[in-house]
Amino acid sequence: MIELQNRFDIATEFQAMAEHVLEAAKAKGATAAEVDIDKSTGLSVEVRMGKVDKLQYHRDQGVNLTIYFGHRKGFASSGDFSRQALDDTLDAACRIARYTSEDEYNGLADPEHMATDFPKLDLYHPWELDAEMAIEMALQAETVAREHDNRITNSEGAGVDSHAGLSLYANSHDFMGVRHSTRHSLSCAVVAQEGDSMQRDYWYTVSRVPGHLDSADTVGAEAAQRALRRLHARSLSTREAPVLFAPPLARGLVGHLVGAISGGSQYRKASFLLNSIGQQAFPEFVHLYEDPFIRQGLGSRFYDSEGVATQKRDIVKDGVIQGYFLGSYSARKLGMQTTGNASGASNLLLADTGVGFVGLLQQMGTGLLVTELIGHGINGITGDYSRGAVGYWIEDGMILHPVEEVTIAGNLKDMFKGIVGVADDVDERGNIRTGCILIDKMTIAGQ
Repeated sequence: MIELQNRFDIATEFQAMAEHVLEAAKAKGATAAEVDIDKSTGLSVEVRMGKVDKLQYHRDQGVNLTIYFGHRKGFASSGDFSRQALDDTLDAACRIARYTSEDEYNGLADPEHMATDFPKLDLYHPWELDAEMAIEMALQAETVAREHDNRITNSEGAGVDSHAGLSLYANSHDFMGVRHSTRHSLSCAVVAQEGDSMQRDYWYTVSRVPGHLDSADTVGAEAAQRALRRLHARSLSTREAPVLFAPPLARGLVGHLVGAISGGSQYRKASFLLNSIGQQAFPEFVHLYEDPFIRQGLGSRFYDSEGVATQKRDIVKDGVIQGYFLGSYSARKLGMQTTGNASGASNLLLADTGVGFVGLLQQMGTGLLVTELIGHGINGITGDYSRGAVGYWIEDGMILHPVEEVTIAGNLKDMFKGIVGVADDVDERGNIRTGCILIDKMTIAGQ
């Protein structure tokens, strides 16, 4: 790992590198320049059936340079931090910039948008983890899963990952920002079998802080229970019914919205929510907002990949789309201002409707609870949605039996407008935080 006592020395080294590159770029006649430097270390372990499958140490570093001559842009990168390599990389970027076509929308983000406040987001928590400890943890998760029930007959393995990174971004607006971050995870996947029925499922935990991870026993037991619950799944006849998306899949629904209202989709006119600011795209109770400043959040940051300050803001309020996700390039193409999303969305939070998972099952009454999706049948231009699904059939608010070999289909526009509830069982294992989402009706294609 990047040692805690060394990271400030590394940041000082990165600062000197950035200053040299920016000064050299100016001397070569560049009208603007930006540099992104990063260094990361990590450890990955995978075990299967009680044996070590993979033990891998990661140590990566790189520098990315972007040079502008007016509206002509050149980019080059290197994994070598020596002064000669930096100069050679700069020369390469300058050569590229001189021969590329002009694009009037190219350039740094405007200086008035640069971040000036740097709140403490508490994102750096290195893990004093060696290979033996990681192997023991992965083996423990797998062992607990395999011994949970004699119907757990096989394993796809368990894994531990730990990553620490430091990055610096600087540009010729005199902006310079440094990020220190960590990310740790533990996962397990097993196979259950009873008679002719065989099913697999998994579970995982992830956090910036190693002490906040679920225990190996918890991860292993949950993976086993999820696989067992899927045994003897069967298909359904084709029908229309309400569909309840479990939190990890509900996150994907929000992700489809993000893609549709991102700048690239908008200026390319490749979105089913084209020109949608001010449109009522959801029921009035839907509230989705962005908060980049959540302490230890997986999507937390105080500036984006262009140095632009991030901000708390509403994305959907009272069901109405309030804004897009824009970097400076897409903002200029659209005649708008950057929203600090050049590197994508920060933490997105979908407000619940004051009901828990059980309450939402009861609200649904009869329908399909989806816990896994298969395939990528989504058309971002039309909004057409069709994916294989696995889950449970619900009657009278109670789970009746597991379901497999069905397809759920609809249109994302209709699906968004058809949301009738959001549970408070929020999944925080990503930059999109949401509970279950209940949609009033979709086509379920089966036998």
